[in-house]
Parts: sequence; structure tokens; C-alpha cells
Amino acid sequence: MAELNMRDLLEAGVHFGHPTRKWHPNMRRYIYGARSGIHIIDLHKTVEMFDKAQRAVKEIVNSGGHVLFVGTKKQARDAIKEAAIRSRQFHITYRWLGGTLTNFRTIQSRVKRLKELERMIQEGELERIPKKEASRLRKEYEKLERNLGGVKEMPKLPSALFLVDLKEEHTAVAEARKLGITTIAIVDTNCNPDEVDYPIPGNDDAIRAIRLIAGRIAEAIIEEKQLEWQGAEVVPTEEMPIVEEEAPLPPEQVAEYGKMFGEEITPATPLSDEEIMGKEWELMKRHRLEDLEEDYR
Repeated sequence: MAELNMRDLLEAGVHFGHPTRKWHPNMRRYIYGARSGIHIIDLHKTVEMFDKAQRAVKEIVNSGGHVLFVGTKKQARDAIKEAAIRSRQFHITYRWLGGTLTNFRTIQSRVKRLKELERMIQEGELERIPKKEASRLRKEYEKLERNLGGVKEMPKLPSALFLVDLKEEHTAVAEARKLGITTIAIVDTNCNPDEVDYPIPGNDDAIRAIRLIAGRIAEAIIEEKQLEWQGAEVVPTEEMPIVEEEAPLPPEQVAEYGKMFGEEITPATPLSDEEIMGKEWELMKRHRLEDLEEDYR
């Protein structure tokens, strides 16, 4: 079962909110306190709300619904795309086009144009037309792919949205609410949790925190669908992004904040020199084998 534990949450910095002067009163019930002018999110509430959210996601995918992952801010893009691809769902990570949900028919017409341009490029049709026209069509394709590439295979409106940063994605939230689509979101201390159906209180600015929570939501979907997917051919339509996240919180701080939440978290035992050398040796052998295979090919 996909779950969050206190050590992972602390290492990812999920508990760090915004400065105390920038907060929303409705987040009061999810705030543990403040330290050095920064609100500290109650991680017990994070775990509780995540469990509710993942149960809702499982019910949705079990009934044949899909989840649209949305995160257009720079810190969220790669983590959101990774979670969506892993769980075979859909994503928007560059820009939310107004009417993506409420004017879905028009969006579908643009997706149709995207697929047409994609076919033209694959079949080499752009090589047989004037260079200026070909350049214009390639630019049109790149723009459509950037904005709609993550939803071009989405057959109908999603059953749920998973969002990062309610302030950034306020248009998406408004459209989903208008259509009665379930909303799940990572909600920081400067946002209103009552705007979504399943708020998950947490840091929406740290890449590691976003990746942790989005990844666990993806795991919940995979758990429910793995039997259905078993034996099915997996054809990756997109390349899995490389997520460059921040370093984890130092073990001493993890233990310190753990005590704040009543959790006794012992710092992880560092690897011995022999273990480090053993890992490096295994890595060197693997890389050498890969080089030999490449030379053979």
C-alpha cells in the first residue's frame, strides 16, 4: 500500500511552510507551529489527509476514471510528468490553457491538429515543402506538443485532478469545480485548502517534497491497475524526465523535527569504507560491461 512515513516527509522538507506573514487562516488546522518566522506544517495531518486522498484516487481508477496531473511551476514540472508517465495517466506541466476542461471540444480540435502535424513530421512530408513553410509548421507542432502533449491521448474529461500550488493553478481548480471534477492538491500554508476536495498539507515549493507526494499517488494508481496491466505491452509515448531534486534534510535536523512531532527518528547509519568501496566497484564493473557491449554492437 502506498503510504508516507515520517522520515521520508522530514527528509523531503514537506513540513516547511511559508513565512508566517504569508498565510491563509483556513490552513490554521494544518499548522503545527512556527520556527524562525516559518510556519511548520503538522505532518500527522499530512499523513491523515494523504490517506484520504489516495483512497479517493483508488476508487476513481477502479471505476475506470483517469487522473490528470497538473503542475506548471518550474519546481513541479519534471516530478509531475514522471508521476503521470509511471502511472499511465495524463499531465499538463507547461501552461494551463483556459478552457482545457470547460471547452474540451475545442481543446480536442487542437489535439487533432497536433496529431496531424506529428504524422506529417514522421512521414517526412515537411521535407517536400518549402523550408519557410516547414519551419512554421515545426514551430506550431512544438508549441502544441509543449502545451497539449501530455493530454493528446486523453479520450475524455478526467475524473480527478492532482495539482501542485493552488495559487498557480487557480484556473484549473475553477474549471474542475464548475464541472464537478474531484480535486486533490498539495496545499501550502499560503493557500485555501477549502478550494479542493482532498487537500494534502505540505511544501509545494520543494522538488523533493512534490516528487514524494506525487510519486506516492502514482504508486496508489499502479497498485490498483497492476493486475489489469499485467502482460499488456507497454509502449512509452514519452521519455521519462530526469528529476533533479534538492539534497535531503540532514539526519540531525530530521531527528530534531521528529521529536517535535513526537517521533523518535534515529539518524541513518552511514556506510562503512568497505561498503562504499564495494558499491563503487560494482558500479565500475557495470559501466565496464556496458562499454564492452557497446563496442561489441
